[in-house]
This record gives sequence, C-alpha cells and structure tokens, in this order.
Amino acid sequence: MAVDHGLKGRAAVVTGSTSGIGQALADALASAGVDILLNGFGDPAMIERERAAMAKTHGVRVLYHPADMTRRAEIADMVATAHREFGRLDILVNNAGVQFVSPIEDFPIEKWDQIIAINLTSAFHTIRAAVPIMKAAGHGRIVNIASAHALVASPFKSAYVAAKHGILGLTKTVALEVAQAGITCNAICPGYVKTPLVEAQIADQAKARHMTPEQVMSDVILAAQPTKRFVEFDQLAGLMLYLASDAGASVNGAALPIDGGWTAQ
Repeated sequence: MAVDHGLKGRAAVVTGSTSGIGQALADALASAGVDILLNGFGDPAMIERERAAMAKTHGVRVLYHPADMTRRAEIADMVATAHREFGRLDILVNNAGVQFVSPIEDFPIEKWDQIIAINLTSAFHTIRAAVPIMKAAGHGRIVNIASAHALVASPFKSAYVAAKHGILGLTKTVALEVAQAGITCNAICPGYVKTPLVEAQIADQAKARHMTPEQVMSDVILAAQPTKRFVEFDQLAGLMLYLASDAGASVNGAALPIDGGWTAQ
C-alpha cells in the first residue's frame, strides 16, 4: 500500500537525475505527486524518453535542464527555471556527483578540481539560489546526498572524501541559518548502491589495488557493509521522502547513514 507523504502539488529540483540514485529519487518524488525538474548528462533522446515516461506514469509535470554542475551561471538558471515554470520550489535534492580513484601522489589535479566542483561547490550554488525562494514561501526542504564517505574515509579517494565531508559542513551551516524559516537541510549518507558510478569504481579499484573485480566486490566494496548487501534505491527514496515531508520537519542538520551498519564500526 502506497504511503501518502503529503507532497502532491509541490515542486522539486533533483541534480544528477538522469541515471542512478538521482533518477530513482526523482521518480519517487514524481510518484508522490511532485513536479520535477531533472538535470544531468546523457543521450538527449534517452533523457527525453525518461522525462516523458515519468510525466505520463505519475501525472506530474517533468522538465529537464542541462545545467553543467561546474558552471554557476547555468546552475542559477536551472533553479530560476524551476521556480518560473512551476511557480514554486519546495524541494531541492543535491545528488550530482562524480568519482575518481587514485593514490594521492598520482591524483590528477584537474580531477580534484572537477570532483570538488561537482560534488561540493554545485550544492553551494543550488542552495544559494533556492533559499531565497523557499524563505519567501515560508517552507522548503533541502536534501543533500552525501555518502558514508562523508563520515569515514577510504584510501585512494582523496577528492571524493574531502568533498563529501564538506557537504556535511555545508548541510549543518545551512540548517542553522534557515532553522526559523520553515526550511530544513539534511544529508543522506548511503553506503554502496549498485549504480553505474559504483560499477566504474569497482574497475578503478581493481586497477589501483591490483585485484580482480570479483575480489574488489567481496573484499573491498561490500566488506565495508556488515549486511554484505548493496543499499537499494527504494530504501534511499523512502528516507528522502520522509525528509521532504512534513513528518520530517524537526529533522534538521542531520547526517543520516543508510549503509548497512558500515559507519557503526
């Protein structure tokens, strides 16, 4: 039986939502009656099929904006477009992210810059643009998709771990600033989810650690999660919908692990 989260008629921006976790979160919001602005890279025809299918399936408005998360003017235009087209902006989900695995001494400087820009700085720009809209409405929900790597580190991921730790600092600071404005800002910290990004990490880790992909899966990736299972998309979506709903109004500035017990160790 579907749960009514009381979100029907609201509007959301979900960054990095043309695949993986972001796509699943956008679809969950649409299924709850939320108008969605999708964002991300990919084949234009595939993105349009996804957009149209989501709109038809859930009976909501679904738009797409191709903002590059390394370009602040495009990010600001994306938020402004959602506000203009929907007439409101209730929910912002910062999900866009990239990864690169390398020993620190060999870590390409351009990869560091790219990861910090997409995984951390883009969230600053989206929040900066969205908060005035939410303050004017007296209501808003900001959900930052961090990672278990926002709470603990792993070798060979210096830029990603630094960016995700930064997301927690940003989350807490924004939460304090907007606490009396009817807005909340929280971070979800997933363990490993079997996304295209994680599948690429498996290959990269195999190279960095001189292991087979199968060994990386058993001894590196799922070794961190006591359940020995990947986190499922619908589990992440359930937590995100709670935070976006009125039921989550008193959760603010929180870092919420959903990692099978990884960070309990």
